[in-house]
Amino acid sequence: MQPPEIPDTEDERIAELRSLLLLDSSPEERFDRITRVAKQLFNVPIALVSLIDTERQWFKSNVGLDATETGRDISFCGHAILGEDVFIIENAAEDERFSDNPLVAEGPEIRFYAGAPLAMPSGNNLGTLCIISPEPRKFGPEQSILLHDLSKIVISELVSQQAATQDALTGIHNRRGFEILAQKSMANSARYGWKSALVFLDLNKFKEINDTYGHQVGDQALVDFSRLLTQMVRESDIIARLGGDEFVVMLMNSEEAEAREKVKVFMQELKQYNQQHNQPYELCASYGIVEYVPEDHASLEELISAADELMYHNKQKKD
Repeated sequence: MQPPEIPDTEDERIAELRSLLLLDSSPEERFDRITRVAKQLFNVPIALVSLIDTERQWFKSNVGLDATETGRDISFCGHAILGEDVFIIENAAEDERFSDNPLVAEGPEIRFYAGAPLAMPSGNNLGTLCIISPEPRKFGPEQSILLHDLSKIVISELVSQQAATQDALTGIHNRRGFEILAQKSMANSARYGWKSALVFLDLNKFKEINDTYGHQVGDQALVDFSRLLTQMVRESDIIARLGGDEFVVMLMNSEEAEAREKVKVFMQELKQYNQQHNQPYELCASYGIVEYVPEDHASLEELISAADELMYHNKQKKD
């Protein structure tokens, strides 16, 4: 068996995939409709929208297969995302790359596979729209074009998802994306007793930067601020721009004291940035930190509001 290679842009690809907030999400008709059409159109028993994570392929839509994921090392889709064209295996039992693959030798006994890469505008292939059969079959150019055309519909849904949950300017989560992740985080914290803390940050004098130097400079200030903030957090933390000059970070497995130390480091990074860059303004921020306590914060909005009030209080003291 030949495991799939790892793309050169794997880190960026995984970051983009996870930013969509689709992994381990519930089935959605907008994707299931496409796999049903693919199954019917190509007369196959299995059609999937497969997303390739670090160690697994996870099925956002699944028609005809009794599984939600498999290992990436045995996936056909892991091979398909390495190219731009539809990846076709007409008889896996006779292909030395796959003949001893567990998905071929055992259930579902794959013989035929065709997968169209899901290429985002960034160029990252996040997964495939694929069709599978336990019977060998030919797959001609016209059929490849049809599968590719169907994959474009999946891609359009992924792009829409990205626009709905990602801040277009900074590339971090927007309010909606933050709410989806933070609510899951709060539920887990309440259930398992995990600690977490919310940091609410305001980029000081942002309006003054915009009014004095123009929106292009203001936008760059937001981008630089979010980049420095991203460097402060871990992969498990949740960072977002709520809008305008307001940012939030949900620090996982962190008490308030730990969060305060991290913010101190971030403030030092801002000072260092200002010293090293010859811009006519300085990046500086006010912040409020609230440790999440389920008994005190019945909702995410209450938690955000509490941190916002603390931030405003701290900002007033500075002024």
